[in-house]
Amino acid sequence: MKKLINEPGAVVDEMLDGMVAAYPEALARLDGTNVLVRADAPVEGKVGIVSGGGSGHEPTHAGYIGDGMLDGAAAGEVFTSPTADQLGEMIQACDAGEGVLCVVKNYEGDVMNFETGIELAEMESDVEVTYVVVDDDVAVEDSLYTSGRRGVCGTIFVHKAAGAKAAQGGDLAEVERVAQKVVDRVGTMGMALTSCTTPEKGEPTFDLPEDEIELGIGIHGEPGIERTEVMDADSVTEHLTERVLEDLELDAGARVATIVNGMGGTPQMELFVVNRRLQEILGERDIETWDAWVGDYMTSLDMAGCSITLLELDDELEELLSHPVETPALTVRDD
Repeated sequence: MKKLINEPGAVVDEMLDGMVAAYPEALARLDGTNVLVRADAPVEGKVGIVSGGGSGHEPTHAGYIGDGMLDGAAAGEVFTSPTADQLGEMIQACDAGEGVLCVVKNYEGDVMNFETGIELAEMESDVEVTYVVVDDDVAVEDSLYTSGRRGVCGTIFVHKAAGAKAAQGGDLAEVERVAQKVVDRVGTMGMALTSCTTPEKGEPTFDLPEDEIELGIGIHGEPGIERTEVMDADSVTEHLTERVLEDLELDAGARVATIVNGMGGTPQMELFVVNRRLQEILGERDIETWDAWVGDYMTSLDMAGCSITLLELDDELEELLSHPVETPALTVRDD
């Protein structure tokens, strides 16, 4: 294993310190925790938006902390949920009296620990908390990590829309409604060219021969729906896109936002090749792409591969996705 690390058990701690050192005016770390928050948290007059999950998916989650998006993010160990007590501390630290929305990806550990963390926060303070569970992965209904569909890259659209609504002064019920609206309209499917290597294990998390790829893979290396021989980029794109379109049941004339997401080890060159065919397919279906994002948004360490996300838009969601945001991983400027 060749990685730019020191002790494997110190990776998350050192990563978080490095993030704060890179963005000292934007980020702060809660003492004794693996929680990062906005340096100005809690923000008066605004609903708090928090998220979290296992490390190894960077820039998710802490990369999206900032004005117009998240107020806090908890980092578990690699591919492991944050602890309930740290989630509770994060919720309280991000509450300015308007309540807090938790955005939770649908993995059993995340859901259980967030529910317990919410209970702890409510017992220790008068914070009002609600949460949404993101389950945008169209590939499988159950996996090694969850009952039901997994939460993957569509989570970023949830963060963006909910964060914008909160920044605009929406109350907790309005922010939750917008977040759930995105959950109900978004779909994702991913694939892997290679496995990934966790710092603690020091070897690939699963075996994938050189002449095979995995379709429908999860962000922790969970099995997909099919192993097949290597396909070219257009064939992979067609397979992933068709599954997402089938799930969303989009009609001609629909408007979408898209993400071609790298899994951590995929060159930008290849992601843009995928995006080229994705946009052709949508055009052939008379589906309008309102905005197209290409890059690493939710990764799986050093895995080579990609995922494709489609979000069906309406006027409200377009306006929220256009709202200015300033975070380490995502910036949207005011026109």
